[in-house]
Amino acid sequence: MKKVKSLYPALMVVIMYVAIMVLKEVRILNGYYIQVLMFAGINVMMTASLNLVNGFTGQYCIGHAGFMSLGAYGAAVVTTLIFGGKSGVPLLLQTPVFLLGLFVGGCCAALVGALIGIPSLKLKGDYLAIVTLAFGEIVRALLRLIQPIGGARGMIGIPNYANIGWILFFVALTLYLLRNLIYSPFGRAFVAIRDNEIAADAMGINTTKYKIMSFCIAAFIAGVAGGLYAHVLSFIQPDSFSIAKSNDFLVYLYAGGAGSLTGSIVGAVLLTVIPEVLRFLADWRLAVYAVVLVIVMLYRSEGLCGGYELPFLKITRGSLYGIEEPKKKLSFKKKKDA
Repeated sequence: MKKVKSLYPALMVVIMYVAIMVLKEVRILNGYYIQVLMFAGINVMMTASLNLVNGFTGQYCIGHAGFMSLGAYGAAVVTTLIFGGKSGVPLLLQTPVFLLGLFVGGCCAALVGALIGIPSLKLKGDYLAIVTLAFGEIVRALLRLIQPIGGARGMIGIPNYANIGWILFFVALTLYLLRNLIYSPFGRAFVAIRDNEIAADAMGINTTKYKIMSFCIAAFIAGVAGGLYAHVLSFIQPDSFSIAKSNDFLVYLYAGGAGSLTGSIVGAVLLTVIPEVLRFLADWRLAVYAVVLVIVMLYRSEGLCGGYELPFLKITRGSLYGIEEPKKKLSFKKKKDA
């Protein structure tokens, strides 16, 4: 029975994909709606990766779009400049080239994440936030100066390898890996650092090592998400990854609920879709969107999910620390004599 339950997430992804394809065939969903769904999936990956650093490890990263830009440009360089785009790659090799580009983009982001994290993650609180903010702006400024990848004009001609199937696959894979990571001894160390870094250090946890580890894993996922983003739009430009983009991911995270993978899904999907739904309000839609966010923060300060997790993403404090929860309640009533 447990093995069957473990297949539920994969089955849900397949059902979701089939449902989207059916709705597309009957013309309920057009290309615009499907693209919005793809952006929502990419935002889920970005928010979940940011959640690993801010929500589960308790650090303050506010320049996450910098890692996304590195992944986007890294993947685009592989698929566009090295392999010549769609026209330069045989049909059978397009998928391997695409996956190679995503891997390279993720590795570029993780490598830079390590270079930034080693000196900066010894800092705490607002100081770390300022460093990550500066990092995001430095990356954007440097990308504007590199002419072979388009400079300030951006990079065009990127093959549109990404589709809704690939997005759903990588979203499911990201959530699965992050869930298992949080259940692992590494995840317990992350949560211990978040709860009390001094106590974790006193118990022998190398806090700097685990903070760098969470930072690099989050950067890798953000890099892959950036690669998907580039191959959805077929065009990327440095200013697309400004501080405003990083702020969007922070809003998705805290509106959904930090420290909750379900919150990452809910926050990213709802706040990606709502602005599109409100387009009929024209210039007023951003004002309404801001009012919605204010109401959420006032009345649901812990996030929309409030720490609640979907069954297949559920993470209890007992399971994090290896404590088995009792299956039955103990009864202290005396048995009646026969």
